[in-house]
Amino acid sequence: MSNTPTLPSEPTPVAAPRNAVLNNTEQATIGKSLVIKGEVTGSESLYIDGRVEGSVNLPGNRVTVGRNGQVQANINAKEVVVLGKVKGNVTASDRVDIRNEGSLGGDVVCQRISIEDGAWFKGSIDIRKPGAKEMNGSKEATSITDSPRMTTATA
Repeated sequence: MSNTPTLPSEPTPVAAPRNAVLNNTEQATIGKSLVIKGEVTGSESLYIDGRVEGSVNLPGNRVTVGRNGQVQANINAKEVVVLGKVKGNVTASDRVDIRNEGSLGGDVVCQRISIEDGAWFKGSIDIRKPGAKEMNGSKEATSITDSPRMTTATA
C-alpha cells in the first residue's frame, strides 16, 4: 500500500472564443464613460469604446473603435478597425476595416480596405502600394476611382 496522495488530473484547456484577438500584444482600452480631448500617442494597440477628440497617432499598432466609440480625430495607425463612429481622416500603413455597424466620414489612405455591407462611409480612398516611390514630392497613390478592375468592396 502506498501512502502517496493521488493528484487530480490537469484540467483541459478551453478553446479561445472565435472573436478573440489573435495576437497577444498589449492593448489599452478607453472605456465607455471616458472622454479624451487632445493627442493620443503610444506604442501599443488601442481599443476605443468612449469618446476621443483631437488626434490618435499609433503608427505601428492597431486602433479599434468599438461599437460605443465616438472618435472625432485624425487616426494614424498600422491597422484601423471601425465598429463605432469616426469623423476624421484615417491613415493606415496596412489596412482599414469598416464593419457593418461602423461609420467613417473622412479621407482614407491605406494599402487595403474592407467595407462590410451595412457600413457607412463618406470620403475618398487612396490605395497606397507597398514601397511606392516618391513621385513629384508625393507618394504614388491609386484612387479607388482609378481602378475599374475592382469588383468588390475589399481591396
